Parts: sequence; structure tokens; C-alpha cells
Amino acid sequence: MNSENVQTKWGQFISLIIVFFFWGFVGSANDILIPVFKKVFTLSQVQSQLVAWAFYAAYFVGSIIFFLVSLKSDVLQKFGYKKTLAAGLLLSAVGSFLFVPAATMESFPFFLTALFTVGLGFSIQQIVANPLAIKMGSPETGAHRLTLAGGINSFGTTIGAILLGIALFGMGDNKKTNLSLEDIKLPFIILGAAFILVAIFMYFSKIEDPAKIEEAKIENKHTNFNILDYPQLYLGMLGIFIYVGTEVTIISNLPALLHTAEFGNILEDAIAPFIALYWGSLMIGRWNGGVNVFNTSNLVNTALKFIVPALAFGVIIGANIFAAHDVSAFYIYPIWILLFIAVSFVGGKNAGKTLMLFGISGLLMMVFGLFWPNPEIAKFFFISGGLFLSIMWPSIFDLAIAGLGKNTGKASSFLIMMILGGGVIPLVQGSICDLDATHPKGILGITYTHFSYIVPLLGFAYLAFYGFYCPKILKKQGVSHVISESGGH
Repeated sequence: MNSENVQTKWGQFISLIIVFFFWGFVGSANDILIPVFKKVFTLSQVQSQLVAWAFYAAYFVGSIIFFLVSLKSDVLQKFGYKKTLAAGLLLSAVGSFLFVPAATMESFPFFLTALFTVGLGFSIQQIVANPLAIKMGSPETGAHRLTLAGGINSFGTTIGAILLGIALFGMGDNKKTNLSLEDIKLPFIILGAAFILVAIFMYFSKIEDPAKIEEAKIENKHTNFNILDYPQLYLGMLGIFIYVGTEVTIISNLPALLHTAEFGNILEDAIAPFIALYWGSLMIGRWNGGVNVFNTSNLVNTALKFIVPALAFGVIIGANIFAAHDVSAFYIYPIWILLFIAVSFVGGKNAGKTLMLFGISGLLMMVFGLFWPNPEIAKFFFISGGLFLSIMWPSIFDLAIAGLGKNTGKASSFLIMMILGGGVIPLVQGSICDLDATHPKGILGITYTHFSYIVPLLGFAYLAFYGFYCPKILKKQGVSHVISESGGH
């Protein structure tokens, strides 16, 4: 690919990453909506989790619909990437506007329907935007381009909950504790309007469609798409299921862990900074990985690998200080960030090797978190799981769609379907946590809530395996898609 071609795609890529910001912003908004709805509608904890279920189920349902439609007529081939992306944005806008009548009617099921509709739109956007980000330039930096987009997504996640919290509750002396559902209307009207603006911008943008270009370039071994012909895809689907589940379960069960006597009985009002640090850890990792997209000298690249995570950590600390949170305990965390940077240097630009190394690192963090004698330190081992998960999505996605050619759209819909893992795996870990009620003595000298982190440990183990095994599958197929730092295998 010539340099001119790569250059012309930067403007397109920047317009695309606005969409990634929205996903993060709305995703973290769920963390605010869950306790709000729980209080307003007097819900149990399980009922309040229907907010997350509605969101993740929408990805699953949307992906199935997309795939079934694609069987009859390939959506991406027929309509192109940017029209399909614009349609997904408009669907999310409809969902956002549905929050207004839901608030007027004070109906929890109506709110879930609105959130489900936003999620349906997101599922279409994800199916299109992930492969598009990978294909907007040189294949060798595809995963890193998706990492950079993911960094913008994480920026939205890190500041989304804080901004929505300020919009709903105010801050400082003007902070209010009682929330009316009327207060939810304005933020979602603004969000819906923003979706429409970006949809219009996308529709008239100069994003070119790789779908038709690829059809001419790539000869596919199989004319009829059969998922069993592509082990990289079905093992990658399990990878996405486990990855999203691991990412969500670490943080969704963290408040329960910090609430145990072993971890200092930290109450709900003091949990927010730890949640911000976890999502911020994904931002640190993705900003760091995004550095590889830029064509810089080795010296500048190395310097940026340290400077960018430091800036990202500064954003987390700054956002928390702005929201009047005490973050003095966080100043030890750069130790884990430096460890993450060291592993990223070893992984280089090879998606398989990177995934394997980060999987092993995450596994070790969970082991240390389980058995480190000082809980003040142990909790940071668990939170650092966010660092090592940060670059996994693009690596898994890049490996899973390698060699799929014109079937990339269908394959992408299968992968997005597996986001359902975010709704399933936390329930598995949560059920282990609940054993503390009937078995107060715990297991291995720790509580079951603490021991439940065996679940993300096993998740990291599978992800390391996929990173090790998938390149071998691709090599057998003669696919030299995933290129290392040196430009070859």
C-alpha cells in the first residue's frame, strides 16, 4: 500500500472513531442508570441488572438479524459500509429519543426497550466499524488502528459516567441526592441529536467501501459460507465471548469484593474511583497500543509508549479529582502500568504473540490478586486486568477475520453476537460470590467472593491459548495476514 493511500484514509478514520466514543459513553452511562433505576423503581439487584442484559442481548439479537439478512443478500456488499453504519446510528438515535416517553410514563420496561433499541443500533455499528477500522490502511497496522479506535471508546467510557453523573446529580455544593426521571430526558435528547448528526456526517463522508474492492482482489476457497471451514473464526467467537465476559465480570463483581471485611468494607459511595481506574486502565492500554499506528521513528515510538500512558493516567486522576474523589491510594498504580508497557514492547505488532503474552500476564495478575497477602495491593492486581485486556479485542478480531475475504461481514456479525458473554460470565462469577452466604468459612483461606476471581483467571488462560494457536491455523491456510514488527512471520 502506498503512502498516499494510507494518508488519504486518516480523515476517514478520524470520522469513524467518533462512533467508538459513543459506544463507550453509553456503555458507562449504564453504570449510572442501574443504581438510579434500582432506587426509583424499587428493584432488587437482579432486576436492576436487566439494564445490562437489555444492552448485551441487543448486540446478540442484532447480530443474528444481520446475519440472517446477509444470507439472502450480503448487506455490506449491497449497501456498503458507510450507509449501513449511518443506518445503525439512526436506530440508536430512535432508542435515545424513546427515553423521553419512558420517563414520562415512568415505565421500567419502556426504559429497557429504549436501551435495547440503542443496543440494536450499536450492534449494526460494531459489525461495520470494526472490520472497517482494520481495513482503513496497511494490514500490518490493522489491529493497532482498531486499538486506537478502542482508546477513544475507553475515553468515552472513562468520562461518560462522570459527565452523566454531573448532568443528573450536579456537583459540589449543588449536588442533589434525589433524582427525578425527568432529569434523564435532556441528556438522552442531546445524545439522540448527536447520533443523527454523526449519521449525516457519515453518509456524506468520503469513506470508501473495502467490501467491493476485496471481492475483486480475494479469491475465496469456499463460495458458500460455512463457519466450520474457518477454525480461526469459531475459536475467535469463543474468544470474543470470553474476552467481553472477562472484561465485564472483573469490574461488575469488584464492588462486592471491596465490600467484604477482607478488603476493608468499602461502601458504595467510595466505589466510583475504582470503577473509573478500571475503565481508565483499558484506556491507558489502548492509547499505548494506538501509538503503533503512527509512522514514527523507533526513538519517538519508544518515547510515546511511556508518555501516552502517563497522559492517560493523568486523565483518570484529573477526572476523579474534578469529581471530588480521593485518589491518594492510586499513586502506586504506575508500577502495573510500567509492567504493561514492558509486555507491550515484547508483543510488538504481532497480533497472535501480543494476545498470548497479554493473556499470560492477565492470568498471572489474577493469581497474584488471589494469593497476595495484603488486600490493599491485591485489589490493584485485579484492577490491572483492565490493562492486559485493553488490546485484546482488536487482536482477537484481526485474527478471527483473517482470510475471510468477502465473508468478512458475515464473520463480523458472528463475532459481535458473542458480546453476549458480557451478560453471561458475570453471572457465573456472581453465583460463586453468593456461596459466602451459605459457606462463611470460604475456600483456601479466602472468601468465595475473593475466590470468584478464578473465573477471569480461566478467561485469560483461553485467550492466551487462542493467541498461541490461531497463527498456526492461519499458516496452514496460507494466510500471511498477521504481520510482525519486522514485516514478516
